[in-house]
Amino acid sequence: MSIDFTEDQIHRYSRHIILKDVGVQGQEKIMNAKVLIIGAGGLGAPIALYLAAAGIGTLGIIDGDVVDLSNLQRQVIHFTADVGKPKVRSAAEKIQAMNPDVKVITYQDLALAHNIADLIKDYDFIVDGTDNFPAKFLINDACVLAKKPFSHGGILRFDGQTFTHTPGSTCYRCIFHSPPPKDLVPTCSQAGVLGAVAGMLGTIQAAEVLKYITGTGTLLTNRMLIFDAAAMNFRSVNIKRNPSCPVCGEHPTITALKDEEQALCELKKP
Repeated sequence: MSIDFTEDQIHRYSRHIILKDVGVQGQEKIMNAKVLIIGAGGLGAPIALYLAAAGIGTLGIIDGDVVDLSNLQRQVIHFTADVGKPKVRSAAEKIQAMNPDVKVITYQDLALAHNIADLIKDYDFIVDGTDNFPAKFLINDACVLAKKPFSHGGILRFDGQTFTHTPGSTCYRCIFHSPPPKDLVPTCSQAGVLGAVAGMLGTIQAAEVLKYITGTGTLLTNRMLIFDAAAMNFRSVNIKRNPSCPVCGEHPTITALKDEEQALCELKKP
């Protein structure tokens, strides 16, 4: 859909418009796009802020939690006065204050097997901002089955990892077949996480979304970006599609969605 930019919009998005690889057409694509962020926490917060600033036309946010004081060390979309408020409402207020161009749709709920297909169906791109294995496997399976692109992200301590899936590329189950045994990987509340690491990874995921929408650059498909913020080392690892993958392989065994057990916050390196 062609957009008649107002003078204010031309001024607001001028740094995108003057980019050779984005321009007016790219900004139109951004403003026509619909993106769903699953999780309004450490990753979802910077993702939502940067996508809102970019002018994403419709931004969906799903999270069933309320703001806790311990969230504020890394979940930068929430403020002290928001403690006790639903995270989706807190996030929507900041997005609207930042950019009234953006239509925000909130879901104060969890993404589970019974509702995720309906949640993702109207969106162009899905962003995994969750902090537990069951959600990550469910998002992967739902997006693969629905042929939806998505960005995976995981953080723990000083570490982060992310890759982008588009239909036909390597998926999460190609790399990690199933959730790890219970208690093998500590939770963020047990092991901790440097707050800025969430911002580092979230902004990378937001950049992947914008690259996908505008069709510019090279996406993190079939490779995983891994970083260690303690040493400030980044590396890119090639990841191959697994022909025996249970969801995207040649003979898939996962054809319906189910909720996995064992809710742990992860970072597992390939």
